[in-house]
Amino acid sequence: MRDDGLVARRPRRVVRTTDSAHAAPVASNHLARRFAVADIAGPDRVWASDITYVPTREGWLYLAVVLDLGSRRVVGWARRDTLAEALALDALRMALAQRRPAVGLLHHSERGSQYAGGAHRALLAAHGLTCSMSRRGECWDNAVAESFFATLEHELLADADFPSREAARRAIFECIEVWYNRERRHSSLGYLSPVAYEAQHAAA
Repeated sequence: MRDDGLVARRPRRVVRTTDSAHAAPVASNHLARRFAVADIAGPDRVWASDITYVPTREGWLYLAVVLDLGSRRVVGWARRDTLAEALALDALRMALAQRRPAVGLLHHSERGSQYAGGAHRALLAAHGLTCSMSRRGECWDNAVAESFFATLEHELLADADFPSREAARRAIFECIEVWYNRERRHSSLGYLSPVAYEAQHAAA
């Protein structure tokens, strides 16, 4: 490796974002790992949410996303300095405002306090969304969201050195809205971007 000028990439320190040690109600796993785009049959039928962390020189910046499993598009996202329930609420409110889904949409998440809290459950209920949660310790139950974060890690975060949280916020915006949703091609979408796939689906 030294002869070829190669340097090992060290994994980031793991930060725990899921606090499942709470007394709030936990929903059943209604999604049951049915992730295939063909099985979902269109956008705004199933959403998946999760939270990750972004290192900056000012400290951690936390990112919550809502993914449409029918098109793999990030339909809602939020960034905050803390893991408060408001982080997940902001991302969900953005998704609801942009998409206005019909009653009955399935919303899947892990079982952390941000998603099991009363305010988040009330927002789901107010819009007629069905709540689904991963089983304890089963990261594969939310595999599409985990895959998105892996893509974010490799394409944006691995070599990033953000001097501030604001710099990270700008980079995340560009990564999601300019690149991931509109340019990145997905094999599960027939090698279309999420936006192009949704346009094709609407035309059909």
